[in-house]
Amino acid sequence: MKVLILGAGGQVGRALAAALPSAVALSRADFDITGTGPEPDWAGFDVVVNAAAHTDVDGAQTPDGRVATWRANAVGPATLADRARRHGFTLVHFSTEYVFDGGKAAPYVEDDPVAPLSAYGAAKAAGDLAVAGAGRHYLLRPTWVVGEGRNFVATMLGLAGRGIAPTVVADQIGRPTFAPDLASAVLHLLSTDAPHGTYHVTGGGDPASWADVARAVFAAAGRDDLAVTDTTTAEYFAGKPDVAPRPLNSVLDLAKAHAVGVATPDWNSRLARYVSRS
Repeated sequence: MKVLILGAGGQVGRALAAALPSAVALSRADFDITGTGPEPDWAGFDVVVNAAAHTDVDGAQTPDGRVATWRANAVGPATLADRARRHGFTLVHFSTEYVFDGGKAAPYVEDDPVAPLSAYGAAKAAGDLAVAGAGRHYLLRPTWVVGEGRNFVATMLGLAGRGIAPTVVADQIGRPTFAPDLASAVLHLLSTDAPHGTYHVTGGGDPASWADVARAVFAAAGRDDLAVTDTTTAEYFAGKPDVAPRPLNSVLDLAKAHAVGVATPDWNSRLARYVSRS
């Protein structure tokens, strides 16, 4: 397969480039999916993996941020879906649990109706809809991504290293997804010619709150002497009207991915491995 990776500078993009060393990997500086600059030779690729996205969830609530997130997360994927139909390549794209409102009492399945709470979530939902219109596509929906770069786990490790005991939200529930596992899922879907469509791919194991994940990071780093204090989302963001609303339930059902053989390793074991290598 001739594979093109877009957004190769981000956490997922870096993991994909490492897992697919023969692929052509383009960062935003090489090609911006929002429409500036010359396009790649789409006809030269069998698969295009789009890991490019506007991920500033709070910034997307501002007037300029709404424009930026719509261009990157809605218009960009729509353009890629158009190119996929024209040139016949398989399009791989990444979604987010922010397309849901987090009000469901059970894990979300792939075909649950979307109801985004934020500008970021709305743009991602629009991009998902466009990608679903491409004939050959895989749309993967991870949560709480952890890879090489800025992420929650890296932030907690920094606090642990400085001896800072944080206050962390405890009413948002989900599972971390480690970027290399997400890349492995893409490779599996492509190599097995799995049925096209949407798949939830997150870490496995028991769901946890952000505060639980923070405690796990501190324990793995040997700093469980530092207490993580729980708070609510409402309390944490009090007095910050420009902050994007978050879904409280970010737990995704993994049965569809498991049915086609996608591995979803326990997030606790992956966290310990990540910390030991940091």
